[in-house]
Amino acid sequence: MIIYPAIDLRDGKCIRLYQGDYQRETVYSLDPSGLVRNFVSEGADWLHIVDLDAAKDPKKNQRALIYELIKLSGIKVQTGGGIRTQDQIKNLLDQGAMRVIIGSSAVKNTNEVAGWFKYFGAERLVLALDVIFDAKQQPMIAVNAWQDMSESSLYDLIAYYKAFGLTHLLCTNTSLDGTLKGPDYILYENLLRKFPFLNLQASGGIQSLADLARLRGLKVGGAIIGRALYENKFTLREVIAC
Repeated sequence: MIIYPAIDLRDGKCIRLYQGDYQRETVYSLDPSGLVRNFVSEGADWLHIVDLDAAKDPKKNQRALIYELIKLSGIKVQTGGGIRTQDQIKNLLDQGAMRVIIGSSAVKNTNEVAGWFKYFGAERLVLALDVIFDAKQQPMIAVNAWQDMSESSLYDLIAYYKAFGLTHLLCTNTSLDGTLKGPDYILYENLLRKFPFLNLQASGGIQSLADLARLRGLKVGGAIIGRALYENKFTLREVIAC
């Protein structure tokens, strides 16, 4: 299982949101470059970098900072936030990103995103299909930086993109993100049972080494860890060693 230390950027700072709420942020570092160096020194093979400004408003972005962090890291990086065009993906890949994360566009512009899969190949794209449960407890997709619930079902969208080679899926139960309450094991079990081909990345709520052990037992492909690292619930070295 790949461990992805998370760096969420807003106004040039590394922050975490509680349940995706932009009004409930915690600033963890004014120096993202220092965080990158620290994660690399502790043995990270990958980084997960998200532009929260662009996710909320694509006209506001931190692309220059992200390019700088990719080059500084010297390791594999997946990154996204506010991705709306093929050119944005190409630019990030040209700057050294290994994978680009596609969120709301995958819900709103399915034909266009299917074309991106054909053009770039499924290995270079990660779909971030983040979940809000509706009144019937069906997993629906959150869009617009998790501010809205779409009419699209998680399972229907995965089935749609399977036809275009979907491999990497990042899935977050938005109600657990930033809460340190543990990940949504049931959601991940259901996903891997229905779609065993997925390289599934778990995100949201991870708080302990026991959480990571259980995710490994589920054969989850990766785990994105943010707040637990920043608040010293465990170190990256401990995660890699266990």
